[in-house]
Amino acid sequence: MTITPYTVTDPVAEHGEGPVWSGRWGGLRWVDMLAGDVLALDPQGRVRRRHVGPVAAVVRPRVSGGYVVASERELLLSDSDDLDAPLRSLGEAWTDPAIRMNEGGCDPGGRFYIGSMAYDASPGRGSLYVAEPDGRLRVVVPGVTISNGFDFSPDGALAYYADTATGRVDVFDYDPEGGLTGRRPFAVVDPERGAPDGLTVDADGGVWVALWQGWAVHRYTPEGRLDAVIDLPVRKVTAVTFGGEELDRLFITTSALDVDRAEQPDAGAVFAADPGVRGRPVLPATL
Repeated sequence: MTITPYTVTDPVAEHGEGPVWSGRWGGLRWVDMLAGDVLALDPQGRVRRRHVGPVAAVVRPRVSGGYVVASERELLLSDSDDLDAPLRSLGEAWTDPAIRMNEGGCDPGGRFYIGSMAYDASPGRGSLYVAEPDGRLRVVVPGVTISNGFDFSPDGALAYYADTATGRVDVFDYDPEGGLTGRRPFAVVDPERGAPDGLTVDADGGVWVALWQGWAVHRYTPEGRLDAVIDLPVRKVTAVTFGGEELDRLFITTSALDVDRAEQPDAGAVFAADPGVRGRPVLPATL
């Protein structure tokens, strides 16, 4: 099945990533990652922007109200849903300036997971971490290259994860006590069709994967079979999330890094599609 997308913003980001829909926010937020900005789309289609640091890798709502942002090497917390509310740091997670945060998400219990990567994408220098209740980060998957998409099956028993350099989406078994176990391949992407970046799981258990350098989003059934494609007019497709009042619109972020804007004038825009399935509410963080 092929699904047709449409634009919902101008090309407002250099490296758009990490879209998240929250009704508390009144809509969509995402990041212009390497600009260090969190962006918000209001109901009138206007885009607001808030600078948070050298990098803005992930934004998620908090269970208690407010939101968490993963910046370059630290987690930042706001106690208010207001985009411009004060942020406080939980402290530098590591000191190596060559390593930065990159993509993440929450488990069904609200534990916040955040990945990392080297700025030069050196193999094996990244990790997937989980934040402890005091905000300290603990490694749960070491030796990754570009830690990317992370989401859970509707029943919370499976976690899907993409280390982009592997060309695969992997799946873990998950339980609240044992965490992530039993990592194994779920779907392999032909290198000619790009590499897996951000991902989200719909209410039927389908896994939607943005394809970096791939001009597309793919949907895989819970069995790992490709069954839907969204072709886009931009090469660097970065991440996906469901939103809208009925969670029936798929929002897609894109990047303009090293892109010829004459060839791809919409690179850096947010796109959307109406895929005929619904997503699930975002999993908020207990931080």
